[in-house]
Amino acid sequence: METQRVIVIGTSAGGMQPLLELAAGLPADFPAAVCIVMHIPAYIPSFLPNILGRAGPLSAVHPANGDPILPGRIYCAPPDQHLLIENGRLNLTRGPKENRMRPAVDTLFRSAAYSAGSNVIGVVLSGLLDDGTSGLWAIKQFGGTTVVQDPRDAQFDSMPASALNQVQIDHVVTARHLAALLVQLVAEPVQAPREAGMNEQVRKRLITEISIASGGHAFKKGVMTFGKVTPQTCPECGGVLVQIQEGGFTRYRCHTGHAYTGDTLLVSVTEAIEDKLWATLRALEEASMLLENTGQEFEAAGNARLAGEYRRRAKEMEARSALIFENVARNRSLSVEQLEYEASQKESPQSD
Repeated sequence: METQRVIVIGTSAGGMQPLLELAAGLPADFPAAVCIVMHIPAYIPSFLPNILGRAGPLSAVHPANGDPILPGRIYCAPPDQHLLIENGRLNLTRGPKENRMRPAVDTLFRSAAYSAGSNVIGVVLSGLLDDGTSGLWAIKQFGGTTVVQDPRDAQFDSMPASALNQVQIDHVVTARHLAALLVQLVAEPVQAPREAGMNEQVRKRLITEISIASGGHAFKKGVMTFGKVTPQTCPECGGVLVQIQEGGFTRYRCHTGHAYTGDTLLVSVTEAIEDKLWATLRALEEASMLLENTGQEFEAAGNARLAGEYRRRAKEMEARSALIFENVARNRSLSVEQLEYEASQKESPQSD
């Protein structure tokens, strides 16, 4: 296990400003490595290392696969690659996506928890949905320290608020004071690696999940034993989903390895409804056009009776298409945050 302090940070929307303040506030002799996952689309280049390197004294890079993890460096996960800490080195993989993301916050956090134990500090900053909650839970299980940005200070509070609700958090801090807190934490004596009363079944499952993020083959590695098999299927590949319980937190992983929190799965499923409705609408319109064209051919051939029947069927398809379009227009992607907001609006007294 790692005996030096390792800081892992996860963020998405609204995370750039806290990261800039952090980079500017850390000293040149900072005695810990900092690893960052920020959700960046796979199809655009990431300039995060350049931006953070200019903001403060520490060198910031996209690591190469197998690089040793060194103190006083900032390591940013490259687009479309998971960043893992294993045996004192940084590994880049294209394992299954987690919460529809690669890189994913939780995959980094779990690997750091197992690798560094009580010497890892996990930090969740501004972001949407609930990425990072499961990873912070793993860090806590292995005896590490958990930190979240104060939700009132975050541009998007979903990620830190979810972690606060589901995980025992050691420190809640504003972006402005994060660097000072981390300097304080890494100055404390390094503790021997320990695990906080974790049962062996949970430990084996977490180790297996790290292995899945690294090399896939989830089914062969026993993903179906992680929990109860559900009737839901993976929005990514259509595979069977297994329900995993982490304290009071529920998440899912499919037999090919894709993983979801309940909130991300809800978003994915409701988005998929619209995709399927559009596909149905396309099929109905194609059938309507084919019936109409074939009817015109029969009309030209002098078969008015059959032409009329084709035109009647074409109109039926058009009417069904209109109904499907109404459903498309009414469909919305749903999330826990949106449903909580709508419930609060209904509970609020109506103004005169």
